[in-house]
Formats: sequence, C-alpha cells, structure tokens
Amino acid sequence: MPASATRSPFAALWASQASSNLADGLLQAAAPLLVATLTRDPLVVAGMTVVQFLPWLIATLPAGALADRVDRRRILTAGNWLRAAGFALLAVTLANGWHHVGLLYAAVFLAGCAETMVDNAALTIPPRLVPRERLERANGRLFATQSVINTFVGPPAGAALFALAASAAFFTGAAAFALAGLAALMLPALRPTSEEQGRRHSTPTSITHEIRSGWVHFWRHDLLRRVAFISASINFFSSATGGLLVLLITGDYQVPTSRYGLFIGVPAAGAIIGSLLAEHVVPRVGGGPITWLAALVPAASYAVLGLGGSTPLALTGMFCAAVASSLNQIVVSTLRQATVPDELLGRVTAAYRLIVLGVVPLGALAGGLLGRGLGVRATFVAAAVGLGLAALLFASRVTTRALREAEQSAIAERLPSLV
Repeated sequence: MPASATRSPFAALWASQASSNLADGLLQAAAPLLVATLTRDPLVVAGMTVVQFLPWLIATLPAGALADRVDRRRILTAGNWLRAAGFALLAVTLANGWHHVGLLYAAVFLAGCAETMVDNAALTIPPRLVPRERLERANGRLFATQSVINTFVGPPAGAALFALAASAAFFTGAAAFALAGLAALMLPALRPTSEEQGRRHSTPTSITHEIRSGWVHFWRHDLLRRVAFISASINFFSSATGGLLVLLITGDYQVPTSRYGLFIGVPAAGAIIGSLLAEHVVPRVGGGPITWLAALVPAASYAVLGLGGSTPLALTGMFCAAVASSLNQIVVSTLRQATVPDELLGRVTAAYRLIVLGVVPLGALAGGLLGRGLGVRATFVAAAVGLGLAALLFASRVTTRALREAEQSAIAERLPSLV
C-alpha cells in the first residue's frame, strides 16, 4: 500500500486520538484534585478509579462486538461526543457551585462507558490504514502522542486550570473531546470487510454468539492469554497505587497542588522515548526481556515512592517505569494486530482488555482498603512486592522466540487465502 494512500487517513486517526488524549490528560489531574478537595478518605479517593474502570467489566465485550459489526469511524465520533456532553454538564454544575463526589462519579462512569467503545475501535484501525511493516512505527507514533499529551501536556494544564477554577478544567476537556469527534469524521469508512459481511449474511449469528467466538479465539491463543495476565498484574498494582498518588504527593511529599501535574507529566518523557524508539529497540532487545522490564521496573518505582521522601528520586523511578511500560504496550499491540484476523480483531481486543482493564477497579478498591488500613506509604510497598512476585510468575513464560513464532504462524495461516 503506497504511503500516499494511507498518510491522510492515518493523520485523521492521529489527530482524533491526540485531541481525546488531551482531554484525558486534563481530567487525569483535575478529577483527583476535585476529589481531594472534597475528602481525604483514601477509599473515597480510590473510588473514582473504581467507577472510571468499572465499565470495562460491564461493556467491553459488547463494545468489541460492535467494532466488528459497524463503521468504526462512527464509534469514535459518537463516543467522543458523548464524553464531551457528560463533562460539559459536570462543568456547568461546578460553575454553579454544586460540588459533590457523586456528580463526579456519575460523569466519570458515563465517560468510561463511552471510552470502552472508542478505545476498542481505535486499536483495531491501524491495520486498516498501514501495512504490517509499518505497524510498529504507526503504533509508536500513536502511543508517543498519547504519552506526550495524556501525561505531559494535559495533567499540568489540568492542574493549572483547576487552580483557576474547577469548572475550567472540565469545560476545556469537554471541548477537546468534541474536537476528537470531529477529527474522526475525516477517517474513511471503516465498515466490516465485504468478505465478513458475506459470511454474516449467509450464516446470521447473534451478538452473544459473536462475543463468545471472540473470547474463545483469545483464550485459545496461548501467547495472547499469557501477555494479558502480565499486563493485568501491572494494571492491578498500578491502579492500587494510582488512586492514592495524589494523597502521597500532596501529603507526605508536601508538593503544592499546582505542581501535582508534574508527577504525572514527568514520566511522560520516558513514555515518549520508549514509544519513539520501540521500532529500533524491540527488534534488538526482543519482546521477551521487555515483558520482564515492564513489571520489574514499576515494582522498583513503587518501592522508591513508598520508602523514600526525595521528589527527584521518585520522579526518576516513575520515568524509568514509563519507558518499560510503553515498550511493552507496543509489543503487545503489535502482536495482537499482527496475529488476529481483522474480522475478529475488535472482539479479541475487547476480550484482552476485559482481562487487562477489568482488574483496574479491583486494584483501586484494594488500594483504597489498604490505604485506609495500613496507610498510603505501606500500600506502595505492598504493591512493589506483589508486582515483583507477579513478574516471576508470569513474565518468564513469554519469550522473544514465542512472539516471533506466533506472528509467523499467523502469516502462514493467511497465505492460502492470498493465493
């Protein structure tokens, strides 16, 4: 596929993702700061992460089936506009002086439902726009942009806007989501292929059957299942500590509220480096060692945060963890896109993310309970120990050789249909 045929559609996807990530970044700082101004209860603070990711347990499998049934461009547009409407309404309530944790919980939950649709669809689009040999580069650019905006630009801006007025951060986030929906309209139609439509018309199936077929394909793919367990472990302990980070930083570390965004933004530099260098680093280092680093480096970062008191040292640990995590994210995304047939990609992606993101509310709840019972610092230390043990249990089962063989096997299976 010539570059001229794919550059403009990929740019539209890139722009849509950049705008939605800006909104995510703004809200990533503003939402916990709003909760922290209303309560210092660790369980209530962690509850925001629970309601944010609870939709991944409820709606992700239907969202994956939807991505394989309808135009994925429309999913991106509708989902982003729904998020824009929800946060605009929240901003209006805040501007009128109605401050209540329940209002934020409701807005975050509805946005999470829309996010399951948007993210599942977005992850299935790159293989439709770029050839296989450019997938790692395309994924690297998307994830680098996400890292820059979602964690480097957005959070400091969100914290600064929140310092001016709580409603300002949420109004700006709503506007960014609206722009993401407009950019998605510039994508070409991304309906199911004619081959898949023909199979669906010849043998009509219910959405329940299609969800089941996607789950079965995912579960029988040994390597995808293994990397899912690794990523789920990483996310479980990340969510256990992530909801409490604002309490640790603004409390024990005595960092002013206006500078809280730095603890989300500085690690983005590591994520950017990892994303941009992935196409060079992954072939040389191999996906196997990267899965080890993706678990062990964040574990070390949690230990530094929980046991130390130095802001520069804490930021250095988070920076290194972001490098390892971004490299692993690209390894896993490319594996999934390269080995799963397009007509199943939405459902398999949803099944994968059900495991990987479905643990997030459980981790946040566990972190809130541990924070209330043991203290915030002790929760970070417990997360370091738990993630280290998970690395020993799961990461050793994924090797570079296994990753390469899985992709070669997928290519061999598709060859008969290409002859």
